[in-house]
Amino acid sequence: MATTAVASAQVAAPSAYLQKLDTDRSGNVSLAEYQHWMGYAFERMDRDGDGVLAPHELPGGRGRPVTRADHQATLAAAFARQDADHDGTLDAAE
Repeated sequence: MATTAVASAQVAAPSAYLQKLDTDRSGNVSLAEYQHWMGYAFERMDRDGDGVLAPHELPGGRGRPVTRADHQATLAAAFARQDADHDGTLDAAE
């Protein structure tokens, strides 16, 4: 079942990927849409649902705890790096 969900999330072309992220169908991806889509990994790893990835929940079973806010900030930084025209959204070219 989980494999099916992951497989359905995979896309081949940038435009298809954009469509998956663009939940409001604006033609661009906002930071909130990006964080929501990319946040799936955090949610899956946070087995106890406390909003913090404890060392035992991290790949390799060690490292410093990661809060949801930490994760969101990391995603925001990645979004900003990809937003080449600095318009606050991502399009298929970006």
